[in-house]
Amino acid sequence: MQNESRNTILFFVCAVAILIAYQFLVLEPNAKKRQAELKAKRPEVAQTLDPAGKVAVAPARPASLSRDAAKTATPRAAIATDALIGSINLVGGRIDDLLLRSYGETVDPKSPRVDLLRPEGTANAWFAEFGWLGQNIPGLPGDKTAWTLSGGQTLTATTPITLTYRSPQGLVFTRKVSVDKHYMFTVTDVVTNTSPAAVTLQPYAAIRRQGLPPEAGMGQNVHEGAVGWLGKDAQNTDKQLQLQKYKPWKKKGEFKYASEGGWLGVTDKYWLAALVPPQSEKIEARYLSRTSNGLDLYQVDYVGSAHAIAPGASITETNRLFAGAKKVELLRAYEKDLGIPRFDQAVDWGILWFLTQPFFAALEFFFGFVKNFGVAILLVTLAVRILLFPLANKSYESMSKMKKLTEPMNALKEKYKDDPAKMQQETMALYQREKVNPLVGCLPMLLQIPVFLAFYKVLSVTIEMRHAPFFGFVKDLSARDPTNIWNIFGLLPYDPASLPLIGTFMAGALGLGICVLLYGFTMWLTTAMNPPAPDPMQQRIFQLMPILFTFIMAPFAVGLIIYWTFSNVLSIFQQYIIMHRLKVENPIDDFLARFGAGKAAA
Repeated sequence: MQNESRNTILFFVCAVAILIAYQFLVLEPNAKKRQAELKAKRPEVAQTLDPAGKVAVAPARPASLSRDAAKTATPRAAIATDALIGSINLVGGRIDDLLLRSYGETVDPKSPRVDLLRPEGTANAWFAEFGWLGQNIPGLPGDKTAWTLSGGQTLTATTPITLTYRSPQGLVFTRKVSVDKHYMFTVTDVVTNTSPAAVTLQPYAAIRRQGLPPEAGMGQNVHEGAVGWLGKDAQNTDKQLQLQKYKPWKKKGEFKYASEGGWLGVTDKYWLAALVPPQSEKIEARYLSRTSNGLDLYQVDYVGSAHAIAPGASITETNRLFAGAKKVELLRAYEKDLGIPRFDQAVDWGILWFLTQPFFAALEFFFGFVKNFGVAILLVTLAVRILLFPLANKSYESMSKMKKLTEPMNALKEKYKDDPAKMQQETMALYQREKVNPLVGCLPMLLQIPVFLAFYKVLSVTIEMRHAPFFGFVKDLSARDPTNIWNIFGLLPYDPASLPLIGTFMAGALGLGICVLLYGFTMWLTTAMNPPAPDPMQQRIFQLMPILFTFIMAPFAVGLIIYWTFSNVLSIFQQYIIMHRLKVENPIDDFLARFGAGKAAA
């Protein structure tokens, strides 16, 4: 018995040590390594011009300018809508300055707005441009072209702007840029050939990122990087691209796909910049990743079909750029209205998409009534429990009967302790007489695991959950529990993270909030209501599991903790009713009996 107690203590100590070691040896070094890689990558010289027929890949420009300095360095046309604020660079016609009015960097309404696109020369530059290619035709519009603002002053949802450029070869380019009330830009180029000779041109569009912010790639449950849907007829494609997204940037290189229509872009956790070519046009799409001037350089681009323009003739080419928040309802509206295939797949629904998408739809449905995503989570949890009620009920009945057999099982162990085969035989006979199936008791946990993962995914990847409040201290359901036991949940006026040496752990692996502790309590009560494990050591391990999982769950989104806790409460309530009906001993009745006895004695 002493050995068992010693082993139990060692198990618990080792579990906590592993949590601390993981924080100290894995998470922190990874973050520091990422920062170092961003600052000190080995420079490689990127080519300044690709062969004819390809989009140029200019070297990355190290960050040397502030955003304001970069904006004042070139002439610009302003962007001002209800959703966006920024400007278009008239040098290159780039859309490279974009802030999202509706989204702040933090939950504070006065916090700076999220800056989605940033000019070249600033930290973590991210921008889009459109142009034309043609063999042996100099002066075509590209990233250095000086456009003239010939129509409009400010791009709004109701007032487009017009840019013009005349090439030395007698080609006149008239570009109309418009934007809707959300995040979709439409770029329409009219090319008129005033030269005496016919020309053949190909349109192109590109999105470039030069460097990444420190938080990029930190999310382990969401895809960030290359994304797109390039159609069934794409050459050299694979099943993953067809199903959802393409992830070539696990390694440096260049990846090409031929397609008719489709879309391609670069995504962050919540934000997306995507190019949308004409859906009836054949394109050659490309994903490119390399190192340039010490920066990670990422580019997605496509080259459209060739257009022959006779002397005196004109052609029109329309391309689109989505640059904004990945709101599911909005993406699906664009998918329907503009015919963009699978545009909602820009949201990383994961391998459990058949659960995550219905859960998200249910959350949206309930949110439409209650206007609070936290309450919507509770209602979805209740709906799931109702759907699983028959299976869970059968399982809990089996578990209650198993717990009722604890004493007969202990008697068999004592009687046949020297004959394991006979004990197993008598145990199975006991199960048959009492009509108990031990495996049925595992159903609740098995059913809850995919539901848990699906909820985790929804809370992690959908912009609708970002900064969504619940009640009181919960201001963001997608973030971890903001309270901490080490400052008595905010009653003491200090931040545990500020403590020297141990602050990282006090606010990290060891930081437990109110919601997490409630989760731990409900998990302990659920475990206490289950039949005990046959082996004493296993019993000790199961008793420690609620403690261990409380620490494991602490960093998770508080919305997920709320779901799991409420689900545990519903399970406890359902199981208690069954156990009370079958007259099975349970901790709730024990507590009520002690409380009643204490009250009577008083």
